[in-house]
Amino acid sequence: MVDDVDLDVNEGEIVGLLGANGAGKTTTVECIQGLRRPDGGTIRVVGLDPAVDGPRIRTLVGSQLQASVLPDRLRVSEAVELFRRPGSPAASGLLRAFGLADQGKTAFSALSGGQQQRLFLTLALLNQPKLVILDGLTQGLDPASRRVVWDAILSLRDAGTTVLLVTHYMDEAEALCDRAGGGNPGGVGARMAAHREALRRSPRKRGPGGKPRGPLAR
Repeated sequence: MVDDVDLDVNEGEIVGLLGANGAGKTTTVECIQGLRRPDGGTIRVVGLDPAVDGPRIRTLVGSQLQASVLPDRLRVSEAVELFRRPGSPAASGLLRAFGLADQGKTAFSALSGGQQQRLFLTLALLNQPKLVILDGLTQGLDPASRRVVWDAILSLRDAGTTVLLVTHYMDEAEALCDRAGGGNPGGVGARMAAHREALRRSPRKRGPGGKPRGPLAR
């Protein structure tokens, strides 16, 4: 269980949610997406209440949840068509950007770990979401594959996409996040406040006047 979460995610930034297993990170993002109903408190995503507007929110949010998996025999091109909503742009640009343009006929089980994670990134972005939630995206990857995925996440931020990054790794938060925070396992008393610690000092794209834009999720 999670208690006393205080979290703002502003438009056009990467916010990290850190913590060990049992800290409530995945529970928190499931509540944000309307996949789990909280016992109390207030959540707003793009001005909508996930408890009431869950289906609408899920059209505005792209996500890669913890332990995501696809059928072994599903090809990359088939996965794209399965997840792509009618009217969304063609996926060719995303596949090319994430190094998967030549993998259309490749089965999911034949992809490397890094390619699988880049495919999940592609699927999360297919429908041009306002907010992308990435939960444990680089868990289990080798250092080279992690670096490729990190570069892809930074390119999302630089293109103006808002990212909520759930991770176990402090080095990952330091490398990617504009702001980050978290907590330790504590049952009902587990606390997370992801707006309190600025980790990243390098310049990033901001809204008019150089100020971060308003919150997409809180």
